[in-house]
Parts: sequence; structure tokens; C-alpha cells
Amino acid sequence: MLNQAAIEHLSAVDPILGAVIANGRDIHPRPHEDLYLALLRAIVSQQISTKAAAAIWKRFQALFPPEGYPEPREVLALSEDELRAVGLSRQKAGYLKAIAEYNERGLLDYEHLTSLSEEAFTQHLTAIKGVGRWTAQMLQIFALDQPDVFAEGDLGVQNAMRKHYGLEETGRALQKRMIVIAESWRPYRSLACKYLWQSLDNGTQIPPSV
Repeated sequence: MLNQAAIEHLSAVDPILGAVIANGRDIHPRPHEDLYLALLRAIVSQQISTKAAAAIWKRFQALFPPEGYPEPREVLALSEDELRAVGLSRQKAGYLKAIAEYNERGLLDYEHLTSLSEEAFTQHLTAIKGVGRWTAQMLQIFALDQPDVFAEGDLGVQNAMRKHYGLEETGRALQKRMIVIAESWRPYRSLACKYLWQSLDNGTQIPPSV
């Protein structure tokens, strides 16, 4: 079911965004995902093509028969060589172990994390080696389907807003301008980001590395 209240709010407060939504395809809410698993996949996908990420993820899952679920203790028990054999870099192998260790310590509790503010959530996850602010925001928007996250640092959102709002700033000045524009989108900034991604020429709705 579409979030009609969100669409009506965004269209009313921002005619430019309203036109983007009107010209776009319907975006439906997604089921919440396993945050631990989503984090592992995000790390595997970083800085490589979608096709390569899918192949490495499949080989990684094959290390955990019969269901392919990478239980944290099993991930921690693997050697670096075993992880590198499926196509992971030494750096990414370390990041996956850091996520598994974080989960083993009970620090990826779903109920706790979903109760945090956007900034507190980001600070919590970026304490994990290899997890940055962008990854934390993508997990909030997609894995948790939280409604009010604004990814001002995402290149796709930046390109879309430069295109639709005629923004000429770059760097931090651009992000500050974007944050000001997006203020009226609260409490539905996540859906706004999804429509902005979708509006790009390549039709991407979800960043390919998530």
C-alpha cells in the first residue's frame, strides 16, 4: 500500500518534489530486513559492481551450509584466507568480522536501534570498523524502512537535487543547501530520497551498493 499521506504532504510543501513524484513510478513500503545481514551485504557490495557483489555474496553464503545464513560465531571462526577465497579483500574480511563481533555483543538489537534518532543510530553503527555514515543511512532508509532519513551525502540524491532545483553549489555548501530545502519534507524525507533516486536518468530507485 502506498503511503498516501506522505505523498500528499511532500507534494503540498514542495511543488518541485511534487512534480518529481507525479512523474515517477509508485514506491511501496518494503518489509524490514535483518539488520545484521543487511550490514554484511552492504560491506560486501562496497566499491564493486552489483554483479560482482552478487557473485561474492553467493560464495560467502556457501560457507554456511545448509541454509547459507552467516551466524556471527561462524563468521568469527573463519580464517582470513577462507574469507579471501570467496573474493573478499583483506580489508572487507576484517569488516565482516567486526560486524559479527558487534552482533555477538548484542549491539545490533533491532528494538533498541529502531528507537534511536537518526544521528544516534549513525553514531552507533559507525563505531563498527568499515561502516560509514552513508551505509548507516542506507540501512535506515532501506533495511529498516524508517520514514525520516535524509541522505545529503549520497551522490544520487545530490545529482537529483542539482537537476531538479538548479543547485550550483558543490561540496559542503551543496549539502547545507539540500538540508535547508529538505526541512519541509519532514517527517517523510526517506520517501523523498527514494523518489529523487528514481528520477535520475538511469531510473535507479535504490543505490546499487545496498
